[in-house]
Amino acid sequence: FAITEKIQPVPPPPPEPAAVPERTPTVSSFAPVVEKVAQSVVSVHTSKMVRVPKVLRDFFGPNPNGGSTTQGLGSGVIVSPDGYILTNNHVTEGADQIYVTFGVERTRYAAKKVGSDPGTDLALLKIDATDLPVIPFADSSKAKVGDVVLAVGNPFGLTQTVTMGIISGLGRGGMGIVDYENFIQTDASVNPGNSGGALVDLEGRLLGINTAIFSRTGGNQGIGFAVPADLA
Repeated sequence: FAITEKIQPVPPPPPEPAAVPERTPTVSSFAPVVEKVAQSVVSVHTSKMVRVPKVLRDFFGPNPNGGSTTQGLGSGVIVSPDGYILTNNHVTEGADQIYVTFGVERTRYAAKKVGSDPGTDLALLKIDATDLPVIPFADSSKAKVGDVVLAVGNPFGLTQTVTMGIISGLGRGGMGIVDYENFIQTDASVNPGNSGGALVDLEGRLLGINTAIFSRTGGNQGIGFAVPADLA
């Protein structure tokens, strides 16, 4: 007798599950970065005595100082724990008095300008203080167009204001703002009073010193410029 056995077909293996594409984590809040850098950004206040011609003093009445006082406002960045602060030269140029305020308590210190470079619009201030919160520097040569950045400063006297944007361009120059131009361009909102403040990356490192804007109105139009941290 022939013995036969029915061979059952082997079922094919189940299909492997489709690979789930990796997702880049999204940032839901910049608060940790702001908390890290805001304490290192200060308000810079200046005053300057403007001499009034004698004929005007005679007309408007005597002034014991022979003139009037003008006030200025900008921002600055603490770069050493013993009181050195970077800002813009145009913020402090010609000032008779300079003082800075920072911290929740709005602590006020008299400041002295110990160095300036009009060619890059940078100035260095010194206050009599120690153990100050210092902002770390980034390697601004590694910045790329499209990187997310935050601008921290005091626009229009509104202290500790933070705006967000991206790096819109690198190596900007030839605009006649200062002698040496190699600006980082950003669309983070920059307005009067932001000058001398910090442009930071998402690690809380200083990428640049906010310096100027292109504007037809005097307010922000999405084109701001910062001196790169490497140059500063």
